[in-house]
Amino acid sequence: MPNLWTKLAGRKPRPEPAAADPETTQGTGQAEPASMPPMLHAGPPNLPETPLPNMATSPDDLMTAEPRLRRGWRERLSGSGFARGLTSLFAHNPVLSDELLDELEITLLTADVGVSSTTELIEDLRRRMHKREFADAAALRDALRVRLVALLEPVARPLAVGGRKPFMLLVVGVNGVGKTTTIGKLAKRYQDEHHDVLLAAGDTFRAAAVAQLQEWAGRLGIPVCAQGQGADSASVIFDALQMAVAHGNDVLIADTAGRLHTRSGLMDELAKVKRVVGKLDAEAPHEVLMVIDGTTGQNAINQVRLFIDAVGVTGLVVTKLDGTAKGGVVFALAREFALPIRYVGLGERAEDLRVFDPRAFVDGLLPGAA
Repeated sequence: MPNLWTKLAGRKPRPEPAAADPETTQGTGQAEPASMPPMLHAGPPNLPETPLPNMATSPDDLMTAEPRLRRGWRERLSGSGFARGLTSLFAHNPVLSDELLDELEITLLTADVGVSSTTELIEDLRRRMHKREFADAAALRDALRVRLVALLEPVARPLAVGGRKPFMLLVVGVNGVGKTTTIGKLAKRYQDEHHDVLLAAGDTFRAAAVAQLQEWAGRLGIPVCAQGQGADSASVIFDALQMAVAHGNDVLIADTAGRLHTRSGLMDELAKVKRVVGKLDAEAPHEVLMVIDGTTGQNAINQVRLFIDAVGVTGLVVTKLDGTAKGGVVFALAREFALPIRYVGLGERAEDLRVFDPRAFVDGLLPGAA
């Protein structure tokens, strides 16, 4: 039987996302409280008249007057490339066979489930099929569902922001993954849970980042601690933590500049942020939440590994899972790191940032799942 590389030979490779433009550091001096007085805004002052760049989701979606119908996991995921591949596979291979398993192996690999996880799954299913444990392809599909859920259940640990006041979330990730949009959705979620939220505009590198976060804050009526472009990010976030303590905020969510995980100098700047806030609260940040683009594929593994080394990631958010053929990276991340997957993004609206539910996630991918 040909190995998996032979089976994949001749298939057109899928292009990886283009690398983000390199950034420069914002200073490498010793961390001190900001020399420039921080600005605390309840809304966005002097916003440009034209739409802000890189705003994947309009903040208006967070503030609709009438609640809109919440779409289920299956409705959100069934249109993804991964789900369509599984649906087509079982529709065209209704009979148990080694060929069915070969095609399943390719489907999992091309969805970025990962070589190790895929190999283990296929070997187990093949062994059980040869022992006649499955009556038909539907029984094999159900066994696959059980195995996939079991792979994800250990990392389904929701984030509890209570117990510390303020509870500080440091949100990190590479360029373009949707950090600021995710922060807006998190702020809306915690506000709805009756938490008093403060935002910190720590992405002082990107020209529109501060204004973008201020617009989210203004639409939600949430204050944001900010300085201008080029300010020292660590100092901004330090000031924000001081404000959160002084004002009694329940939750502080700090944005950071998108880092290229291959640039050690930029990663050192991010580690500096963590050192600085530790001077005010030895346990801060209480959660280092890394945002992963679900379309990134296996490159996400390298990203997470290097961010763990730099800043000690404690939880993940995986976005853009509703329309990608690479959503299987969730399984690869679970197996490789066992980090909690706190939330997943299933769409652009605020309610589409969901607490991770492994059963609902797998059922949304597999046709005919219970």
